[in-house]
This record gives sequence, structure tokens and C-alpha cells, in this order.
Amino acid sequence: MNENLINHKIVFLGESAVGKSSLVIRFVQDKFSLSQEPTVGAAFLTKKLKVDDLNYKLQIWDTAGQERYHSLAPMYYRGAAAAFVVYDITSMDSFERAKKWIEELKKICGEEIKIALLANKMDLDENQRVSKDIALEFATEKNLQLFETSAKTGLNVRKVFEETIKILPKTNTNFRENYEDYSDSEEEINIRFDNDKKKRKQQNSNCC
Repeated sequence: MNENLINHKIVFLGESAVGKSSLVIRFVQDKFSLSQEPTVGAAFLTKKLKVDDLNYKLQIWDTAGQERYHSLAPMYYRGAAAAFVVYDITSMDSFERAKKWIEELKKICGEEIKIALLANKMDLDENQRVSKDIALEFATEKNLQLFETSAKTGLNVRKVFEETIKILPKTNTNFRENYEDYSDSEEEINIRFDNDKKKRKQQNSNCC
């Protein structure tokens, strides 16, 4: 893959424990773990991908789902080319929370950001509480892409990125955050905020 890369920033949003980090880790590292700690602040990873003979470098931001971190979310999704809003198919509450994230994104970012709705944990379909019909009706109303995914099995995880990239501009995302020191790394970097100062800490453990 040559170095003529198109850079895009993509952010994951959603309630805590819906599987955001598991999806990111499955895509970037092709791994899955049942034992994961909650993300604090955000986690940052990069991934190179080739779609339709074009080479991309994705800066992927995995945000914390806990309510106490909600006020930090805009600093992560501003400037993003795309947002993946995730809910757990076994939790109606997580679906309702996903709706609120989408409303917020549309209000703040307008049509500049492409949004995909991810129905995660399809491997637990026997416990499904949010039907595909309900999710599809909402996605159609809001003009969103809907993907059924499973971080555990890998269902549609790569497809989410490939299909979204196809509708993004073929030029770089205009965003400020650029962690050049880790530009070729697929390891997870945790970003925490303490007294309004950004700190980085690279960890080997997976976060959700």
C-alpha cells in the first residue's frame, strides 16, 4: 500500500457496554475479548484500508459511554467525517440513548458528518429486545445507514467501514487532532482529561 493516503476521522458513540471498543478492536486488530474495562475519556487507534483502489488511513476515536463523560464528547466528534452510533440489541435503553446521540450529532454537525447506526451483539439474537423493524424504521426516517454487527463473530464489522468510506469525500477530513507519533500504530492509546489538560497513555489492554 503506497503512502498516498486519504485521512479520515471516525468516532464511535453510544451507551456504556454496548460494545464500541469491541467493534473497534475487532476491526483494527481482529481480536475479541470478553474481559474489558470501560473506556475513560476516549481511546484512539489508526487503521489503513484500501477501498475501490484508494488508500485510506482512519483515525478512530472510541468514546466513553458513561454519562459523566458526555460533556467531553463534542471535542471528539467535531471534525469527524463519520460517526458510528452503537446500541446493544438486547437493551431498549441503549437504543433510546442512541437516538439522542444522533439528534445531538445532527444538531451540532449538520449534514457534514455521515452517521451509521450499528445494531451490535447480533450473536445474542435470542435475547433481542430491539427488533430490526423498529431500528430500520428509525434509520429510514433519519436517513441513516443501519448495520447489524457482532464484535464477537466479526459480523459486518469490516463492511461498516468499507461501505461508509465509499460515501465519504475523496479528500482528507479537516480535523486538528493528529497523533503523528502513533500515525502507523494500530495499538490503543487512551486519552484522558485532567484539569483540562490532555494526557496520553498507551496501554496493551482492551477497553469497551
